[in-house]
Amino acid sequence: MNPITQRRLYQFKSNKRGYYSFLIFLGIFFITLFAEFIANDRPLVVRYKGDFYFPVFKNYPETTFGGTFETTANYRDPYVKNLINSQGYMICAPVPFGINTVNYTLRVPAPAPPSFENVLGTDDQGRDVLTRLLYGFRISILFGLALTLGASLIGIFTGALQGYFGGRFDLIMQRFIEIWSNLPVLYLLIILSSMIEPNFWWLLTIMLTFSWMTLVSVVRAEFFRTRTLDYVRAAEALGVPSSRVIWKHMLPNAMVAVITYLPFILNGSIATLTSLDFLGFGLPPGSASLGELITQAKNNIQAPWLGLTAFFSISILLSLLIFIGEAVRDAFDSRKIKV
Repeated sequence: MNPITQRRLYQFKSNKRGYYSFLIFLGIFFITLFAEFIANDRPLVVRYKGDFYFPVFKNYPETTFGGTFETTANYRDPYVKNLINSQGYMICAPVPFGINTVNYTLRVPAPAPPSFENVLGTDDQGRDVLTRLLYGFRISILFGLALTLGASLIGIFTGALQGYFGGRFDLIMQRFIEIWSNLPVLYLLIILSSMIEPNFWWLLTIMLTFSWMTLVSVVRAEFFRTRTLDYVRAAEALGVPSSRVIWKHMLPNAMVAVITYLPFILNGSIATLTSLDFLGFGLPPGSASLGELITQAKNNIQAPWLGLTAFFSISILLSLLIFIGEAVRDAFDSRKIKV
């Protein structure tokens, strides 16, 4: 690790708020990646008549455990539980609810307030809020990371070509970006949603189509600055191919500015998905998402736990990303590097 990188890491860790926010965000992301092992209405492991089964990975018919029906076993059914426990045992997830599991044993009408069984309560369909929050965090973070990565790759590639070649190509691309960026994205989403049922990949593709322009101006400006430097001119004079000049000599300088923008782009990507889900133009109905949780809170103002859960979960997640972005920005600011 070169001294410059070491100083940047030291500066990043010196920003305690950003550094601990980064650790908390990694912890949340890691936990949500294994949401099926934390919140699931299917057992993690079943031992029946000396054999082991793993319902968390595979569906088993009820007849596997001595039942009557060939359909997938309902492990919350007392009948199935008794069949398994009579000749074995099952190890369940800490939160025994799936993403769409309805709690039929509620003592009050749904939405039910927090209890020992439902730590964060239930929504108006009797589904566990904590379970849907875990899965909603995961899909929001994964969507944000995928959108950020895709938009960054396209934006960096486009900005690099514009900044390096300039001239007519740069002029045409700038006019195209001006037109493309002024298209009414929300209206287009409304129109497309009426023709195609939205899903994760469809929504990611549509948002990627309009999100790649974020980094173009940053990379373009950096390439305009570095293409006049002596080492770049020397490389071109020696006949080094343009692709190598861009990749080896100019792109590393532009990446300094790009990296400082990434946490903020990720923040905006998650906020965009949340907004679209809230408006009803995001993920398919019934999907667990932060936007759907806000909708539940809006539709059930008599259940304050829904609003509080939505507010704190979204505000904490976005605040963590902002703090991380500030720490990254300080780490790459040469004026703030401490030796």
